[in-house]
Amino acid sequence: MTQTTAGPDRTFPGGCDRPLTEAYDTALLDLDGVVYAGPDAIGFAVESLAAAREAGMRLAYVTNNASRPPAVVAAHLTELGVPAEPADVINSAQAAARLVSERVPAGSKVLVVGGAGLEEALVERGLVPVRSLEDGPAAVVQGYDPTVGWKDLAEASYAVGRGLPWVASNTDMSIPTARGIAPGNGTLVAAVRAATGVEPEVAGKPLPPMHRETVIRTGARRPLVVGDRLDTDIEGAHNGGVDSLLVFTGVTTPVMLLAAPARHRPTYLAADLRGLLTGQPEVAAVGGGAYRCGGWTASVVDGALHLEGAGDRYDGLRALCGAAWTAMDAGAGAPDGHKALAELAL
Repeated sequence: MTQTTAGPDRTFPGGCDRPLTEAYDTALLDLDGVVYAGPDAIGFAVESLAAAREAGMRLAYVTNNASRPPAVVAAHLTELGVPAEPADVINSAQAAARLVSERVPAGSKVLVVGGAGLEEALVERGLVPVRSLEDGPAAVVQGYDPTVGWKDLAEASYAVGRGLPWVASNTDMSIPTARGIAPGNGTLVAAVRAATGVEPEVAGKPLPPMHRETVIRTGARRPLVVGDRLDTDIEGAHNGGVDSLLVFTGVTTPVMLLAAPARHRPTYLAADLRGLLTGQPEVAAVGGGAYRCGGWTASVVDGALHLEGAGDRYDGLRALCGAAWTAMDAGAGAPDGHKALAELAL
């Protein structure tokens, strides 16, 4: 097998000459924007995951969404045609609860701002979830839930203002839904931060507590992070020192990818989860700041990306990444890629 990456400061996408299902033992899959959007499965997700499982790859579902317990998420996946057990789901509520358990005595009460997923995770760690400062909590934990309102945020602000430890499951500013992009937990955390002037300790992707929780629970030896977000999934993989696959079924656009700093650059990229079932062509430097992938060659001309050739449009995008990232790393700033992407219809 030839499996290449571009090092920790990735200058261009990596290549792999056999299916990713063979090169990695476990796929650590984000959920929102990768497997489903709201109540519906994303296109090609169900059949691609079935094929990956049949090929021998373990599937684990790793999400920053702390609102639902793993059993509920597993049931939803199963209903969509993706068989899953509660143990296959790792969420930021579990990582947050572990952080809280390391900071307060066993059996402590913890003020919950969020949903049932946070409550279950706290109970798993021997803590007692409560909903009011009047109950005498020793800490505050906050996670996304669509029912969180002003009274919940005010209660958290009162508790944080009194000096209680404050752990946030994640700080994603947005979340994909069936109707589009909606505010995420980061917007709710920002309200408490603005009211108190205090910064929370954050458990979720891209920070190390979530990677630690995932490794503990899956035992993965050759994991591949699969996600749709550069600032959580891909940066989390970078922080954990593992490879990643970016899919374009959620938040990230090709324009965003071309302007990505080193910590946001994926090892591999694909339109959707079908990318798990194939290899990835190498991106090769051909001199003069130009990069070739498949039938495409990309370079930077007068501050804009230039593309020549034909073939798979994602090979073209890989070549564009090589040219754009090299220019950025040389201090030239992100080149304009709109015309080149229009040629690829991306």
